[in-house]
Formats: sequence, C-alpha cells, structure tokens
Amino acid sequence: MTQTAQVGAGAATPDGVAARAVAAPSGRASNRSRSTRWAAVGFAAPLVVYLLAFYAFPLWRNIELSLHDYTPRAFVQGNAEFVGLDNYADVLASRTFWPAVRNTAIFVVVSIAFQYVLGLALAVFFRQNFRLSGILRGMFLIPWLLPLIVSASTWSWMLNSDSGIVNSVLGAFGVGQVNWLTSPEWALVSVIVANIWLGIPFNLVILYSGLQNIPGDLYEAASLDGATGWQQFRKITFPLLRPVSVITLLLGLIYTLKVVDIIWIMTTGGPGSSSTTLAVWSYREAFGTGQPDFSPAAAVGNLLILIALAFGFVYLHLQRRQEQS
Repeated sequence: MTQTAQVGAGAATPDGVAARAVAAPSGRASNRSRSTRWAAVGFAAPLVVYLLAFYAFPLWRNIELSLHDYTPRAFVQGNAEFVGLDNYADVLASRTFWPAVRNTAIFVVVSIAFQYVLGLALAVFFRQNFRLSGILRGMFLIPWLLPLIVSASTWSWMLNSDSGIVNSVLGAFGVGQVNWLTSPEWALVSVIVANIWLGIPFNLVILYSGLQNIPGDLYEAASLDGATGWQQFRKITFPLLRPVSVITLLLGLIYTLKVVDIIWIMTTGGPGSSSTTLAVWSYREAFGTGQPDFSPAAAVGNLLILIALAFGFVYLHLQRRQEQS
C-alpha cells in the first residue's frame, strides 16, 4: 500500500506539476481578461447612461410629442391623442414656415461666412506672434466668455432706436435714425451682426490651433522661392487648414441652426416674423406664448434635427472621400 502510494505519487509528480504549471498561467490570464472586461464595462457605463438619459430619451420624447396632440392638460395627464404626421403637415402648411426657413438660411449662411472669414483673418494675423499677440487674443475671447443674456442685452441697448450708441454715431455723420430692432428690414440684420460678433472667437481659437500644426519650414521655403504672402496663404495655409476648416464650419452650422437666446432677447423673432427662424419658432410655440403648443414645437425641432443630421452625413461622406483619395 505504501509502495503503491509512493509509486503513484512519484508517477503523478512530474505530470501533475507540469499540468499545474500550465493551468496556473492560463487561469491567471483568464482572470485578468475577465477583470479587464469588467473594468471596461465600468468605465463605459457612465457614458452609456449619460447618452441614454440626455440624448436618446429626449430624442424619443421629442418624436413622441410630435406624433400626439399635446395640450397643457394632456401633457400633465398623459392622455394625448395620437395624430400621426398631422403636426408635421400643419407646420409645413403654416404661413410662418417658409419665412422661417428663409430667415434660417440667411441667418446661418451669412453668420457662418463672416465668422469663418473674420476668424481666419485674425488667426493668420495672430500667427505672427508679435509682442501683444497673447493679450489681444485673450481680449477677443471676451464675447465668447460672456453669458449670452449679457451679450444680447448689450446689443439691444447699442441698437436701441432712440438712445443706442450706434444711432448716435451714425447721427454724427448725418445718417438718420435707423430702427434696428423694430423695423422688418433691419431686425434680421441686427441679430446676424450680434451672432457674428459672438461666433468670431470660436473660429479664431480653432483655426489658430490648426495654424500651429502647419510646419514653418513650408513658409520659409516658399519665401525663398519668392512667393508673396497671398500666394503662401493660397498654396500652403488654406489647403493644409482644410480639415480644420471643415469641422469648424460644421460645428458653426449646428450651433447657428439652434440659436434662440440672441434672437429672442433682441427681437423675440419680430416684428411679425421678420427675424423668426425655425429654432425661434419652435421655442415660441412651446414657451413664448400664454398657450403652449408642444406638439408643433416638437415637430419643428425634429425638422431642425434632420437638417443637422443631413449636413453631418455630408461631412462624413466628404471625409471618407478625402481619406480614400
């Protein structure tokens, strides 16, 4: 019995040790892989919860609002009637729809164009790194740092027909009074000017950062070849800045599409519908009157989301083509 045990132990010892030696690292690797997987889940969980709570649920809720007839009472009681696409049909048939679309297009295109051109010009200017470059760049960030209600109220005061500083300056040059905020011809111009002023710092910061990634050797070589400043900009700066420019324009487009506060504080979308954009129209339907109409407001909001998504897909398509070429 003892010999058998000894033989068995002796026979089992080499193979057993080898088996345990192979199994131990395999087990540790399995445990390490499992712990890594749980760590990844733990890090991803807050992001998933955030996306579901602040993106997926509001989007689903907005779609659900647009497909029902939500009066304030139905909103509280939760018994709104399902109407399908009737709210979208009412929005498209409204007299406000096409003026709002036109105003939105003008507001977005003009704002983005001037913000980008002026931001790029300032970024190229500050790239020279002269003595006061840092201080002046910081001062240009002030409009971006101010609360929007402060900026909009300041522009409302400056453009006031009777006591505004703009009319006072124009009056010194013999120009008559201009009703910037109460005239249908000037209301949209006024909010565009204010929005351009607010958007220039964003374009300046992003484009200036992009300029820092362009090697200075390219400019030195171009100077040695006799290239002028405009030729350097056209052949070096603008082409190499194109990826940054595209994302800057896309972000500016999405932000400008949803601008409400500046327009609402300055003109409330008036007079009439002369400065009403789709975003302002949606806000007015939901909160701007004494009788909230949530369902048409949600329908207009969903149209804005579709427009932003369309431009986002265009950007992805252009980026894919650029990577393939």
